[in-house]
Amino acid sequence: MATYKKRGGKPKTKKEKQDKIEEESTTAEVFNTLDEGASKTEEIISKYQNVIVGVILVAVVGILGYLGYNKYIIEPKEEEAANELNQSQIYFDMALESTNATERDSLFNMAINGGNGKFGFVDIAEEYSSTKIGDLANYYAGISYLNTGDYQNAISYLEAFKTDDEIIATFAIGAIGDAFLQLEQPEEALDYFVKAANRRDNNYTTPKYLFKAAITALELNDAESAIEYLERIEEKYSDSEEAKKIAPYLGKAMAMKS
Repeated sequence: MATYKKRGGKPKTKKEKQDKIEEESTTAEVFNTLDEGASKTEEIISKYQNVIVGVILVAVVGILGYLGYNKYIIEPKEEEAANELNQSQIYFDMALESTNATERDSLFNMAINGGNGKFGFVDIAEEYSSTKIGDLANYYAGISYLNTGDYQNAISYLEAFKTDDEIIATFAIGAIGDAFLQLEQPEEALDYFVKAANRRDNNYTTPKYLFKAAITALELNDAESAIEYLERIEEKYSDSEEAKKIAPYLGKAMAMKS
C-alpha cells in the first residue's frame, strides 16, 4: 500500500525547533506586510472613494448619454429630415429633367424654398443641421442655386457641405469651381478644379476636372499648366471622354507656349 509522509509534526531536534521558529516568524512578517499594504489601500480608497465613484459615474453617464442622444434625438431627427427632403428632391429631379428654362428655374426655387407644406433645402439644412440629411441638403441647395444663377449662395452652401463620400465631395468641390468661373474669378475656379481632380483618382471625375482646369488655365494664359493637365489626361485617362477632346486645346497651349 502506498504511504505518504505526514507533514506538520512536532520538531524533535534543536535545529528543527529553530527552523520552525524562523519559518513562523517569516510567515508572520509576510502577513503583516500584506496587512499593512491592504490597510494603505483601504485608506487610499476611503480617502478618494468619492472621486473614484464620481469618475465612474461620469463615464457611465457619458456612455448612456451618447447612446440615448443618438437613439432618442439624432435618429428621430434623421427620419424627420428625410421625410422633409423627399418633396424637395422631387422638385430637384423634375428641374433637372425639364427642357423649359422658366419651368426649370421655378422647380429649382421650389426645391430651395419648399412647397406643398414641406421645407425646402435651405430650411432643412438649417433645421436639421446636426443630421446627415441636413448636411446633404447643403449640397442640394448649392447645386440648385448654381443652376438658377445665384453663384454666391451656391458657393456658400457647397462650402458648408461635409461628407465622407469621396465622389459627392468631389462633385461639390468641382461645382464651387463652376460657380467661381461664372463669377469671372478664374483663378479661384482653377484652384477648385485642380482640387477636385486630385480628390479621388478615377477614370471619371479626375479627367473631367483636369479638362476644366486645362480650359481655365488657357483662359488665364497659363499654357504650361494647361499642357500639364491635358497631357495627364492623354497619358493616364486615354479611355475617358475628355481624352477625345484634348487635341485642339493641346495644340493651342503648345502654340501659346512657343
